[in-house]
Amino acid sequence: MSPVTTLSAEQAAHADATLARLNFDLPPERIAQTGAEPRDTSRLMLVGQTVTHHIFRDLPGLLRPGDLLVFNESRVIPARVMARKPVDAAGHGGGQVEVLLLREEDLPDLSAHHGPHLWSAYLKPARRAGNELWLGDGEHRQRARVVGQLEDGARILAFDHDIKPHLDDIGRLPLPPYIDPGSSDDTWRERYQTVYARAPGSVAAPTAGLHFTPDLLAALDAAGVERTTVTLHVGAGTFKPVTGPVAEHTMHAERYSVTPEAAQAINHARAAGRRVIAVGTTTVRTLESAWDGTQVRAGEGDTRIFITPGTPVNVPDLLITNLHLPGSTLLLLVTAFAGEDRIQAAYDAALHGDYRFYSLGDAMLLTNARAASPAD
Repeated sequence: MSPVTTLSAEQAAHADATLARLNFDLPPERIAQTGAEPRDTSRLMLVGQTVTHHIFRDLPGLLRPGDLLVFNESRVIPARVMARKPVDAAGHGGGQVEVLLLREEDLPDLSAHHGPHLWSAYLKPARRAGNELWLGDGEHRQRARVVGQLEDGARILAFDHDIKPHLDDIGRLPLPPYIDPGSSDDTWRERYQTVYARAPGSVAAPTAGLHFTPDLLAALDAAGVERTTVTLHVGAGTFKPVTGPVAEHTMHAERYSVTPEAAQAINHARAAGRRVIAVGTTTVRTLESAWDGTQVRAGEGDTRIFITPGTPVNVPDLLITNLHLPGSTLLLLVTAFAGEDRIQAAYDAALHGDYRFYSLGDAMLLTNARAASPAD
């Protein structure tokens, strides 16, 4: 399964107009630089026919017994690695190159010539095919060669060995560009992960999940709220703004998987009339990518799904999500989900109510535009 959404001219024009209407100026101080402590003391806006304000740990009282929460259990990998060019016999070279590993690639034509350990990566400064790099230092140092290039400028690196076991020692967590790293990488390795992250592979956190704590999960269990997990490895494209016409915006491929157990839990909940609640836009994209028109299918694949206003969101009834950047594909997705009027009302309330924005900021609980409001 490899879903791709190609927008019609009418859909693209609608999306352009939506982003123009939802444009807003955000003072820099409203961009959260640290998460709430404890995590579940962040604010939570309930967006229905009216807007009400809560604390995230109020969530068990806002949901119903039998509701099904669907989490993305992907784990962020230390994908930002400093590399050096090799030094030649004359002592030339050794310059530094910043590497952002994106994901492992399955490219049979290249694997036949360069081996199986292929990754796409952004390099700064860029390097040409044939160039060699040494990533990291000491016993964990790894050699890579540039063997190809993707349409978006990412390079394909061929490693001599599997680099994954070495990333904890040579890499740093890749933080969003609007966050000042400030504190040590060890701090971010704990803080920029969900407490339930299991499957390594993301280069950005599924941030709606950062609000959950073990105590909150236990309280949800006690309230009769059920949960299951899917996986979507979040790519760097999640931070890519829409800088021109939506029709020209390229969605990067991201790997997702839905287990048979998760598909069964979701389909049973839907068949019983119980609500499915997506924790984060990455979970929405996973569920819609696995939707076959009647049910969620187990399986895995790449998705470039592009959800914009006018695109039906079929599976989740509710969505927990943070406050997103203007001019972003995520803002288009939540507008498709909840409707433009409700998103406009929510963002107006957030801007006037001192909500904190973006990855480490506060959250909203949105109702699918096709469903009744949880606040009604």
